[in-house]
Amino acid sequence: MSDYMKRSFLVALWFVFLTFPLMVVKVNTLKNTVEWRWMNMLWVAIGAFVLSLLWRWALERRQLKNKEAESGEDESTRLGFGQRLLVEPKLYKPVLAVLFVATIAFPLLFDIYQTNIMVLALVFVVLGLGLNVTVGLAGLLDLGYVAFFAVGAYTYGILNSFWGIGFWTSLPIGGLMGALFGIALGFPILRLRGDYLAIVTLGFGSIAKIVIENWEEVTNGAKGIAGIPRPGFFGADMSITSATTYTYYLMILMVIFTIFITNRLKDSRIGRAWMALREDEIACVAMGVDMAKTKLGAYAFGAFWAGLVGVIFAARNTYINPNSFTFMESALVLSIVVMGGMGSIVGVIIAALVLILMPEYLRAFSEYRMLMFGAIMVLMMIFRPEGLIANVRRKYRGHKVMTEDVNA
Repeated sequence: MSDYMKRSFLVALWFVFLTFPLMVVKVNTLKNTVEWRWMNMLWVAIGAFVLSLLWRWALERRQLKNKEAESGEDESTRLGFGQRLLVEPKLYKPVLAVLFVATIAFPLLFDIYQTNIMVLALVFVVLGLGLNVTVGLAGLLDLGYVAFFAVGAYTYGILNSFWGIGFWTSLPIGGLMGALFGIALGFPILRLRGDYLAIVTLGFGSIAKIVIENWEEVTNGAKGIAGIPRPGFFGADMSITSATTYTYYLMILMVIFTIFITNRLKDSRIGRAWMALREDEIACVAMGVDMAKTKLGAYAFGAFWAGLVGVIFAARNTYINPNSFTFMESALVLSIVVMGGMGSIVGVIIAALVLILMPEYLRAFSEYRMLMFGAIMVLMMIFRPEGLIANVRRKYRGHKVMTEDVNA
């Protein structure tokens, strides 16, 4: 411990030296005076010392866990509370009941602004679950995922502005259009891997945005499409508050439906093919899995959810333009998948809520929000590289057969 104290003390001195001109010295150019803010130096020293101690303690805990994992202990005896919460019905059923009640009562307890922000968070939950299929299960990096999101949104905007087609008719069409564009992207890049795959998908997202900006006869160019109707309910007239609440419950149903379908597909034959493709493509093909169909299915299925939720996004905003679908949205959705845990449904949901709601509720720290966001991502990659909720691999264990039973 004394070694840790010594090292942390040296780190604190180093940080004081680095930040001295910025945090301590303040030049008043109007009065030609220099102000010395010695208390800032003290706080920098204390903060650097405490953070260094916590950092070294966390690294030591991580090394101990790695040693325990390498020792070959039975994982069932080392399950933490978080993992037990996911696998034991007596724990997760009460939690699900509380979450269900809180979800239903949310619009009744909070104002329209909070409900509207939650709708946006649920939109990114569905986007994260869709990309989780492509990246988390199939292992196919996609940096242009926002293009399918834009396809769904502009499908509804174009169908409504040109032919007056309503929300409920446009919803499945938007999903199918997203899946069609997913196949169009996946077909020419079937044999690409790694960096080449990332570059092509990134280019696809940029091309989609450029086309939207310049195809003014259809997409209205940079001006965007305004006056998009909100979701209707049997032709009833709803105020903005009622429409926002209705959209919120619609997104709740969409999230539940996405979780159900994704979870069922994960345990199906195509889901196992996706996971085999993620682990080793050569071995997967050697075992007889059709690589082309498997990859195209992953791209199409992930893009389908982006197209669906794109329609809801357009209806929520009532206005869309190309600036709503930039690379930052793709990077944010990919961050949700990585932070939540590759292939983990619960982890993606938690990460989406954290990454979307955190900037809204940290507006008091508006100057430092991105700094805090970056620090959280760095800490996650160091201490939880598998994500918030690691995807637990299924294990098949054979029963030992006694020699007496065999002889009998």
